[in-house]
Amino acid sequence: MPSWKLVSGLCITFFGSLVALVGVGYAMVGVPDENTAAKSQNNVYYWADGKQMVATGTGVNRQNVGIAEIPEAMQYSVISAENKSFYSDPGVDFKGIARALVNMAQGGETQGGSTITQQFVKNTYLSQDQTLTRKFKEMFISVKVGTKFTKPEILQGYLNTSYFGRGAYGIQAAAQTYYGVDAKDLTPSQCAVLAALLKGATYYDPAGNPDIDIAASKEANFKRSHERWAWILEEMHKDKHLTDAQYQEAIKKYPMPQGRKATKGMTGQISYLADTAKKYVLAHSNITEARFDQGGYQIYTTFQKDKVNSLSAAVQKVQKERLDPKNREKDKNVQFGAASVVPNDGAIVALYGGAGYENNHFTNNADTSGVPVGSTWKPFVLAAAMEYGTYKTSPDGVSPLSKYNGNDNLKVQRPDGTYYLNKDNSIFRQRNESDHAWGYISLRKAMEQSINTPFVQLGVDVGLTHVRDMAHASGILTDSMLQGLNPSFAIGTSTPSAIRMADAYATFAASGKHVDPYSVTEVKQDGQELTGFAKPKASTAMSANVANNVTDVLQNVIQNGTGQNAKALGRTAAGKTGTTDSNKSAWFVGYTQQLATSVAMFRENPKDAELLSMNGTAGVASIHGGDIPTSVWTEYMKAALKGKNDPGFPEATKIGEIADEAGAPSPTPTPSITPSETPSETPSATPSETATSPSPSATESCQFAWNCSSDGGTDTGSTGGTTSSPTATETTGEGDTRGNANGGGNLFGGSTG
Repeated sequence: MPSWKLVSGLCITFFGSLVALVGVGYAMVGVPDENTAAKSQNNVYYWADGKQMVATGTGVNRQNVGIAEIPEAMQYSVISAENKSFYSDPGVDFKGIARALVNMAQGGETQGGSTITQQFVKNTYLSQDQTLTRKFKEMFISVKVGTKFTKPEILQGYLNTSYFGRGAYGIQAAAQTYYGVDAKDLTPSQCAVLAALLKGATYYDPAGNPDIDIAASKEANFKRSHERWAWILEEMHKDKHLTDAQYQEAIKKYPMPQGRKATKGMTGQISYLADTAKKYVLAHSNITEARFDQGGYQIYTTFQKDKVNSLSAAVQKVQKERLDPKNREKDKNVQFGAASVVPNDGAIVALYGGAGYENNHFTNNADTSGVPVGSTWKPFVLAAAMEYGTYKTSPDGVSPLSKYNGNDNLKVQRPDGTYYLNKDNSIFRQRNESDHAWGYISLRKAMEQSINTPFVQLGVDVGLTHVRDMAHASGILTDSMLQGLNPSFAIGTSTPSAIRMADAYATFAASGKHVDPYSVTEVKQDGQELTGFAKPKASTAMSANVANNVTDVLQNVIQNGTGQNAKALGRTAAGKTGTTDSNKSAWFVGYTQQLATSVAMFRENPKDAELLSMNGTAGVASIHGGDIPTSVWTEYMKAALKGKNDPGFPEATKIGEIADEAGAPSPTPTPSITPSETPSETPSATPSETATSPSPSATESCQFAWNCSSDGGTDTGSTGGTTSSPTATETTGEGDTRGNANGGGNLFGGSTG
C-alpha cells in the first residue's frame, strides 16, 4: 500500500502541474482584436479549363462602429435573447465548456460557447475548427477578455464581428444589408429581427435560404424569424429593457427586411454557378458558411464557359422569338431552369438559373424544387417494369410491347382487384389530356404519345415503391418525391431539380450506370488542397439492357412522338416531354451519349412563388414540353455538340415478356426472331390495321423488328374495333397530368392527378 505521504505528494504534484499548465496557457494566449477578424481574402471560382470565373467581393462586408453608435435596443436584444446574465457573469460558462470538452472527447457533436464573451472570442478566430486545443484557447482567452475589457467593449466587439447572413459581418453591415440604414438608426423592432439572425442566418432570413432553395424556404424562414422576433421583444419587455409603450409599438408590425441584392461580379449566370458550387463545397466539407464567406478559398468547378453561354443564349433566343411580356399578360413571370450533365461522369457542365441576381431573381431555377416534372417521369416507370416486372410477372421483366388500355377516364385497379377511391369514396378515374379512344396500345406507343392511363396502371402493377426506388437509384433525391405514394406518382407529381433530372437521364445514356452530379473538382486554401472533393463513384442503377431499352423507346418519342421538334438536332438522341396539371410547368429532358440536358419552363407569382397556369402563354392555348422547352434544348444541344461525332447508342436487345393488361385482346402470334433481323421481317398486320395505318417508315423508328410494334397509327380498341390515328392537333399535345374527372374530391389532391 502506498503511504499517505506518497499519495499526498502525487496529488500536490498533479494539481500543482495543472495550475501551472493553466497559468502557462493563460499567459501564452493573446487577447483578440475585433479588427483582426475583418482581414479576409476573396473566394475565387475557376472554370473547368482553369481560367478564373469570378472573385467574390473585395473582402468581408464589415465596418466597425463604436458602442455609442449601436442602439441600446440592439444591445439588449442580444442580451435578452442569448445571455441575460451578461453584465454579471465572469464571461465564461464553465459548465458549458466542460460539457463541450467531454462531448468532443467522446466523439459526440461539438458545442459552442454560450456567453456573449465566448462567442466574441470565437468570432475572432479565422479557424472555426472544433478541436480540444481550440476549445482550451477559447476558454483561456475568454477569461482574459473578461478581466481586461469592460462589458460594453466586449458587447461592441461581439456585435462588430458576428455574422448576420447575406455576407454581412457586424451590425453596421447588417443594418445596411437588411434595412438600408446605419446601425444607429435601427428601430427596436428591426433590432429584434437582426438579433434573431444570430441564431442561424440561413434559417432566420425571411428572404429564404439560398443554400437550400430560396423559394421553398421563404415561408419556413419567415415563420421562424417572425416567431423569434416576437419572442425577443417579449423577453426585452420582461427584462425591463422596453417600456410598455415601446413594446406595444415594436410588436405592432413585423419589419420586413429588404430583398437580396447582387454583389460585385455576381451577375448573369455567374451568380447561379457560384451559388451551386458554394452549396457543393459546404455539403462536402466541415466549412461553415460564415467561415466560407470570410474568403481565402480557390474553387475549381466543372462548368464549361462555352456551354454555359450557349445554354443562356438558347433560352434568350427562344424567349425573344416566342414570348412578348410587354404586350401579353400571360407571358409575364415566365421562368426557365436548365442543366447539362455528362453521362458516365456526373460533371455539371452548364446550367441556367434565371435572369440573374441583378434582376432581383435570386432563386436558382436549375437547382430548385417545387416544379412538377410531369410525363418526364414515365421512363422511370417503364424502367422499373422492365427491371422488376409486375405482380403478375415477377421476377420476369415486362416488355415495352405489352399493351395497356390507353383510353381516357379509366378506373385504376389495385392488385387485389379493388379500385382507388377519391376522398368522397367515388371511384378515382385517371384522365388523359384528350378523350381520344386509343384502345389497348403498347407501352412503347403510350410513351411516344405521352398517354397517362397506361403508365398509371403500370405503376400500380409494378409497385409504386419499385418506381420510387428506380428513380432514386437513377439520381432523384428522395425528398423531392411525393411521400404518400398514389397512382398519380407514376405520371410526375414529384418535383426534382433540373440538375437531378439531367443526371437521372444521364443514367439511361450511360447504360444504367449512375454518378451523382458534381460541380466542384478541387478546393484549395493557402495553396493546400482540401479533402472531400474526389469525383463521385459510379453505381449500377439498373441493368444495361433495361437502360438501353428505355433509350430505344425514348428515341422513338423524338422520331415519331411528342418530342419531334428535337429531330432538328440532326443526330441520334433520346428524350421525353412533360406537361403538368393546369399547364403550370412544361419539361423536356433529352440526351445523347455525350450529354444529358433538362429544360423546365413555368410561370410563378413573384409574390409567393406559387405556380401559375401557362394557358395562353406565347399566344397559344397551352404550352407543352414538346414545344418551347424542346426548342431551347435543341438550340443548346446544337451548339454544345457542334463538331462532335455522333456515336449513337448501344444496341438494345429483346427484354422481358409481353404482359398485356387484363382485358386486352389476344395478341397476334409473332414468330420467334432474333434482334438482328430487320423491320421488314415483322409479321404483317391484320387487314383492319393495314387499311388504316401508315407505312412503318412513316410512323416507327426503332432498331430492331422485335421492338417495332404494329400500333404505329392505330390500335385495336377495347370494343374490338379500330381507331384511326389522332389528328395533328391531338398528337402535338401530351396526355400528361390532369385532375379528377369528377372535379374536386380527388383522393390525390387534384393538382396533377
